[in-house]
Amino acid sequence: MSAEDPPQPVPGARLLFSLDPAVSYLNHGSFGALPISVQRAQQRLRDEMDLNPMRFFGVGLLDRIVHTRRHLAAFLGADPDGSALTTNTTAAVSLVLQSAGLGPSDEVLLTDHTYGAVAMAVRRECRRTGATARTVAVPLGASGPEIISRVRIALRPGRTKLLIIDQVTSATATLLPVREIVAAARSQGIPVFVDGAHVPGMVPVNVSEIGADFWVGNLHKWAWAPRGTSLLVVAPEWRRRIDPLVVSWEHDQGFPLSVEFQGTLDYSPWLSAPAAVFAMRTLGLEAIREHNVALAAYGQRVLGEALDLAPAELPDPGPGVSMRIVPLPAGLATTIPEAHALRQHIADKLAVETQVNAWGGRGLLRLSAQIYNRPEEYHHLAERLPGLLNAWHW
Repeated sequence: MSAEDPPQPVPGARLLFSLDPAVSYLNHGSFGALPISVQRAQQRLRDEMDLNPMRFFGVGLLDRIVHTRRHLAAFLGADPDGSALTTNTTAAVSLVLQSAGLGPSDEVLLTDHTYGAVAMAVRRECRRTGATARTVAVPLGASGPEIISRVRIALRPGRTKLLIIDQVTSATATLLPVREIVAAARSQGIPVFVDGAHVPGMVPVNVSEIGADFWVGNLHKWAWAPRGTSLLVVAPEWRRRIDPLVVSWEHDQGFPLSVEFQGTLDYSPWLSAPAAVFAMRTLGLEAIREHNVALAAYGQRVLGEALDLAPAELPDPGPGVSMRIVPLPAGLATTIPEAHALRQHIADKLAVETQVNAWGGRGLLRLSAQIYNRPEEYHHLAERLPGLLNAWHW
């Protein structure tokens, strides 16, 4: 297959999902999509829970949580005894920030690619503790060595209490060299939190080899698990310092059960997550990844040509990333409200779900690719998007 050819559709893949057939769903990266088999696995758990709530919550639930955690930790190459199931990445970030012991002389270092809700959580914790949030700029399309250098120069030993770095950025769909960044920061005694929200199921990962103090990934995006499923991995020296956001009955057990058990929480997303991993492995995890990466690149090229963008203007996200960015014409979607409005306008007028982000003073259209997507969906968007953008008024 040449670079000009689209990847072949996966036969019958669309039938594995219950997505609306009238909509082109090119935004798997935001909320994922559940295979029907995983939906049914979760529903069976909910039926079991409601058949006898006392038995579901009172007999063997902790063992099931631990078993699930071990299964998912093995999938990600993480230490199961140092991992905890959480509801999402932002919940894990708030948990770590509360446990970090920030004070007035401390700072948290972010990049300008940091996910918006994570940056909000950092600013809130800094207001509460008197600490400072500082941002280092990383140009879109910067090389790995340049990214490492910029972050290393921005670190201030004795002042920087925590570095938060994305593994795959959300707004800009870029794979960052986190292993090297972690090594640079930890050599200066600075703890690192790696936000791997988009990593599970998309990018091959061995969390233990990254060496971060904290790592978190959502399994409800690219790993097909029910929404509300993520795994927080904590280095040994931090585990006794993790202070749960909510105190419940397993608090005295310490991490990870003190974080995981929250009374009458709906545990069905977590307990059905192994069914999602099974579904991916049944179809072939590497085949899924290769298809998605190739289709995302193809979609980016098709959209780029439609918007008269030169190949050099289309950022390469790095290996293994099945999201791609297409810069929008200057002056469009330069603010978050306008980006949200344009995204909804595209959905309403073209029946295409995408993501539009405002970053660095420019609007960025983000395309995802999953096995249920087909090349013609990107052509459909490419044929109609230029006219829609020309007529767009905010």
